[in-house]
Amino acid sequence: MSQKSYDNSKCLYLVPTPIGNLEDITMRSLNVLKNVDLVLCEDTRVTGNLLKKYDIKKKLVSCHEYNEKQIKEKVIEKIKEGNDIALVTDQGTPIISDPGYEVVKEAIKQDINVVSLPGATAFVPALTMSGIMPSPFTFYGFLNSKDSKRKKELESLKNITHTLIFYEAPHRMEKFLKDILDIFGDREICLCRELSKKYEEVYRGLVSEVLEELNTLKGEFVVVVSGNNNLSDFSSISILDHIKLYLDDGMSEKDAIKKVSEERKVAKSIIYKEYHTRGK
Repeated sequence: MSQKSYDNSKCLYLVPTPIGNLEDITMRSLNVLKNVDLVLCEDTRVTGNLLKKYDIKKKLVSCHEYNEKQIKEKVIEKIKEGNDIALVTDQGTPIISDPGYEVVKEAIKQDINVVSLPGATAFVPALTMSGIMPSPFTFYGFLNSKDSKRKKELESLKNITHTLIFYEAPHRMEKFLKDILDIFGDREICLCRELSKKYEEVYRGLVSEVLEELNTLKGEFVVVVSGNNNLSDFSSISILDHIKLYLDDGMSEKDAIKKVSEERKVAKSIIYKEYHTRGK
């Protein structure tokens, strides 16, 4: 099903908002907010302050993680009645570790145009100023808040060779870094706090060094972690985990088995047999 984004149909706009500094909003985003009929927002007070700064007066309707499943049909009905609607969250781009997915999914299902505007998101400036290899990277967002589940997630990520990006809340930051150190080892890391705001801080170094230096556990955090660069002999992971690394990266089963065979210097038939007898 194709979409012609600018065919004059009424649509749902996903509008990025500043992650801290209210000047970090595009002219296009402001124009969309001025011209839509309704703004869906995570917190009407936060969005109200932004619109007030730019002298924009719009009806605001709450759309957050606790109610978006309930209101999505009403949103679609409004658009079908001829209203353009903008969806914003408190900070950054909607859906990126923020609400909006349920509404977007329903709009697409109902053949309504969804137009996402480029703009602010926290992980991009964190990655580009980190000094850590920028690509390939995996944006993971928030890990589970429960200790056991968070550790299990980290275990599943520890053998990935490309850069990893996380968001974390201040009250879990120290525990998060200690889990990274225990499970990933003492890797290169960059921790960014309060991006774009007056008190922005960036910590760079090994995990152990950042843990010792970190003295402010307030504000929003983005954590950039270097990938696992110690897999050259692949002795630390099983054949099955080795294959899974490439399958998770989108490689076909056949190509993954061939690559593992070459890297481990083991006959392809042995790798194939191991995967098909124990991996499935």
